[in-house]
Amino acid sequence: MARVYNFSAGPATLPEEVLRQAQAELLNWQGLGMSIMEVGHRTNPYEELSAQVMASTREVLKVPDNYQILYLTNSSRAHFAMVPMNLLRGKTKADYLHTGIWSKMALDEAKRYCQVNIAASGENLAFNSIPEPSSWRLEPGAAYVHYTTNETINGVEFRFIPEVGKVPLVADMTSSIMSEPIDINRFGLIYAGTQKNMGIAGLSLVIVRKDLLGQVLAFTPTLYNYQIHADNHSLYNTPASFAVYITGLVLTWIKRQGGLTAMAELNQRKSEKLYQCIDNSKLYYNSVDLKYRSRVSIPFFLKNKELEAQFLTEARAMGLVALKGHRMLGGIRACMYNAMPEQGVDKLIEFMRQFEKANC
Repeated sequence: MARVYNFSAGPATLPEEVLRQAQAELLNWQGLGMSIMEVGHRTNPYEELSAQVMASTREVLKVPDNYQILYLTNSSRAHFAMVPMNLLRGKTKADYLHTGIWSKMALDEAKRYCQVNIAASGENLAFNSIPEPSSWRLEPGAAYVHYTTNETINGVEFRFIPEVGKVPLVADMTSSIMSEPIDINRFGLIYAGTQKNMGIAGLSLVIVRKDLLGQVLAFTPTLYNYQIHADNHSLYNTPASFAVYITGLVLTWIKRQGGLTAMAELNQRKSEKLYQCIDNSKLYYNSVDLKYRSRVSIPFFLKNKELEAQFLTEARAMGLVALKGHRMLGGIRACMYNAMPEQGVDKLIEFMRQFEKANC
């Protein structure tokens, strides 16, 4: 069967050359006569791989030396709890920006550990926009300010880094990490699952300013202590070795494409094409504020909802898969992370126009 164009929100599509390299090395990695999945994590070959992935991450994202890079065997959801456990540092309050479903999950979890101040909420905007920063109610004594850079379900993306003064800024970048250059110095901590732009499920990336480590809540489990993982170079427990290996291949692929500047240009071009198709249509629509439309996860709807099932069936027959909208929102959703080739977006747009012509 030919490869399809996979618009899944995650696990998401991977670069084909990464998959081919993994396939070629599956049974015999680095001439060891075994798979990377069989190599002990306390051996020199794996420790060297881990160090290389860390170095590539620092290079691609331009991470300063005063930040620690961690790769942990968990999902980004685990950090909803790990962040307050590690960053409250004697304080009792934290600010959260509520801009959609994922930020709501993060703030609800944080309520188990501290007093959460919802500094801004997009609820009265139907989560189709981000409240103007002038309206935010930030607490000067907050331990940190948390936000979700891209709400994959609602299709809302911050196109700016919030100004929060000296309070550490924490970002869930699961769906935007590696999609464009970012100024790491503006953040206290960044976390992200790797299953969208960086690899496969089961692994998360943390980039944390070193001076914020080492002051966890007393009851924090050992495996939820960022300092423990930093002290052990992300090898305190058995790592998700295959996921780390795939992330290393993806980072190398990103560098070959021209780095994050090239990724940003590609992602902008792909999203502009699809939004133009939607906006010029009589059948499709997207309700997100133009200023905050996501570049990488684009939900849209059919004005005739009864056509949705037919749309998905015919799209699947054309090799365009995983376009069904999230169960909480419905409609259609096209997630177009780094590895989605521009040809895939072009084919989706061609199909959308043909479908509209046949049904309007």
